[in-house]
Amino acid sequence: MQTVREIKALREALRGGQGSVALVPTMGALHPGHMALVDEAKRRADRVVASIFVNPLQFGPSEDLGRYPRQEEADAARLADHGCDLLWLPGVEDIYPEGFATTVSVAGVSECWEGEARPGHFDGVATVVAKLLIAAMPDFALFGEKDFQQLAVIRRLAADLAVPAEIVGVPTVRDADGLALSSRNAYLSTEERARALALPKALEQARSDIRSGRPVATSLNDAREALAAAGFSKIDYFALVDAASLEPLDAPRGAMRLIAAATIGTTRLIDNGPV
Repeated sequence: MQTVREIKALREALRGGQGSVALVPTMGALHPGHMALVDEAKRRADRVVASIFVNPLQFGPSEDLGRYPRQEEADAARLADHGCDLLWLPGVEDIYPEGFATTVSVAGVSECWEGEARPGHFDGVATVVAKLLIAAMPDFALFGEKDFQQLAVIRRLAADLAVPAEIVGVPTVRDADGLALSSRNAYLSTEERARALALPKALEQARSDIRSGRPVATSLNDAREALAAAGFSKIDYFALVDAASLEPLDAPRGAMRLIAAATIGTTRLIDNGPV
């Protein structure tokens, strides 16, 4: 596996290559969920590029940029084991050079839910993803469905800016007990990790209730109460939304998604699932 650190070196490595290219953007601290993206990328393209960049623009002033896990050597070994062809490790100065003054903002789909809970977060996401896509010019770009709103924002960005890459969503990977894999799970204590299982269980129960005809409002309220009883100290949202627009639904209609964000201990977890 080749490793490059600058955009210029990335373009040189990709120039003149044969076949299609898939990009897997990550912030490192890789786990089997990321590897599912790489595996799907290999199924779709001739060459796979994985990027690792902890993007400062998508962290708020009180968020965990400083303690976000960084494990470059272990991440590189894991990518190589899964047949990744090229690892791109850009520095902040390469992505955001001196005098950087451009921000990409996606209206509408980015303004609710995570957008309300984390102001400015999706501007940071959209800006860095635009930079990564322009630098690599892939045929495919793969993102996990666990960050479902992020995926919706990126799809909107790609459609609006006529980005030639196909944006591919890959289903959430979960531990055997049902907890969605996340780099932030490492912050959970053993007790918190056990109680965090209430989140996927609440999503599954709400899904079952809604599909059986129970009122949406009652189903969602029961889910929030279950999270509170499990020890989640803050529930930012637990909602049924339109799968494309992310607008809240008070009755079943079309393609739907249950989305949730809640904090246990000091760790904020997000999860979602189709209905």
